[in-house]
Amino acid sequence: MDYLFLDAVSWQYSQALYHAAAYLGREALIILRPATPYVCLGYHQDARAEIDLDFAREASIPVFRREVGGGAVYLDGDQLFFQLIIRQDHPSVPRNIAGFYAKFLQPVVSTYQEFGVPAKYRPVNDILANGRKISGTGAGQISEMNILVGNFIQDFNYDMMSRVLRVPDEKFRDKVYKTMVDNLTTFKRETGHIPANADLAASLVRHCEPLLGEMRPTGLDQELTSKADELLLEMDSPEWLLANDQRRLVPSRVKIVEGVYVIEKMLKTPGGLVRVTAVDLNGRLSNVHISGDFFFFPAIKLTELEKNLEGVPLEKEDITRSIDRFYQAQQIESPGVMPEDFATVLTQ
Repeated sequence: MDYLFLDAVSWQYSQALYHAAAYLGREALIILRPATPYVCLGYHQDARAEIDLDFAREASIPVFRREVGGGAVYLDGDQLFFQLIIRQDHPSVPRNIAGFYAKFLQPVVSTYQEFGVPAKYRPVNDILANGRKISGTGAGQISEMNILVGNFIQDFNYDMMSRVLRVPDEKFRDKVYKTMVDNLTTFKRETGHIPANADLAASLVRHCEPLLGEMRPTGLDQELTSKADELLLEMDSPEWLLANDQRRLVPSRVKIVEGVYVIEKMLKTPGGLVRVTAVDLNGRLSNVHISGDFFFFPAIKLTELEKNLEGVPLEKEDITRSIDRFYQAQQIESPGVMPEDFATVLTQ
């Protein structure tokens, strides 16, 4: 498998390159960091609901929406990112996402441990040190490829992360800040120093080779950069960033006419926050839009699930049955989010 240690690249390339490799069907392990800060939004999130876009614009912090689920994160050069792109039919790839995480996050855990961090893996996709999260990780599927992305958090700007998030008021923002400090840690905090990027990369490669075979060092080539540039024409645009928002209905439960209501509800599940807007049309679902920081595989099937709920009676049992059938027919995986969770959020 090809291995690219690129160190600092443009913030756009820090996202576009692994997308490009996946669309090209090229297996690779890419290790890099963004030269400048930005905010990255999960594939299923609504930008306006999650991010203070006005502040980000005023602070010259770009906001980008990736094709991998999970939550919004503030990214900068104090985080070194690993991006594994591998064919779904590769003999080393487990058949389910939970197994994929468990197998390919182990080299990350071993790398942390090699540099003195008491890292441990906790299913489904957490890496902890002394009870605090020390790596943000996520998986996705693009074309015929599986993707695992994550970071070695060397240091972290807690203040900026809390500032870019959309929150109801400053008191809530203070609580977000404190919660992050209490639950997110770094190399610097755990060991008092930050390892060199090249040393971290070399260690990760050594720990990956028993799983993936010999890693061949290489650099960027025209095919990869051309594909990345092509993808950025769409992905680095307001239309792509706000694609989910444009399907989102007016928030809160609002009566339109007798028997017709616009509703918005949310539910915190073990797999993440699920947010749903929909129309209650005389007791049946219409115009369902699902968003949040959860993972859903294959990601592109989420819009099909929304359409599948059109006309379903607004009853928990009916919704659960409909989603169960959809999951089985489409072989859906959503770690930590069960079909009945979607029914619960719609009927609570």
